[in-house]
Amino acid sequence: MIWINLFLLLILAICTVTDLKSRKIYNKVIFPSLIFAIVANFILFSWSGLFETILGFALGLVILFIPFYLGGMGAGDVKLLAVIGALKGVSFVYLTAIYMAIVGAIIALVILLFKKGWAKTIFYYFYSKKHGLSIPLLLHRKALTDTYPYGVAIATGAVMALVLQEYVIL
Repeated sequence: MIWINLFLLLILAICTVTDLKSRKIYNKVIFPSLIFAIVANFILFSWSGLFETILGFALGLVILFIPFYLGGMGAGDVKLLAVIGALKGVSFVYLTAIYMAIVGAIIALVILLFKKGWAKTIFYYFYSKKHGLSIPLLLHRKALTDTYPYGVAIATGAVMALVLQEYVIL
C-alpha cells in the first residue's frame, strides 16, 4: 500500500509541475499510471482491487465531467482525478474531490482578489452600501473567464486526503 501512496505522490508532483509550466497534464504520465493502478491493485487485492480500481476511475471521471463538458476544465484534469480514483479507490477520490473543491475555490478567490482593480471595486461597493447607495459590484468579464492550472487544486486535494486518511480518524 505504501508503494501506491508513493507512486501517487510522484504522479501528483509531475502533473503539478507540468500543469504550472505548460498548463497541460500529459497522457504519457496519465496512461502508464492507469496501467500501474490496474496491475498493482489486482496483484495486491485480486478481483476486489480491480473492481475498486474501476469504480474509483469511473467516479473520478464523473465528478469532473460536467465542468469539462461546459468548458471550465481541461481533459487532463479529468483524467488526473480518474487516475487518482483508480489508484486509491472510491472513498479516496470522493475525499479528494471535496478537498479539491475547497482548495480550488480558495485559489480562485485569491486570484480574483488580486486582479487589477478589484480592491478599488470592492472598496467602492462597501463604501456605497455603508452610505445607502446602491452601486452594483461590477465584474470584469475577463476576470471571470480567466483560468488557472486546476491540477494544482487536484494535487493539493489528493495530498490532503492522503494525509488526513492516514493520520486522522474520519
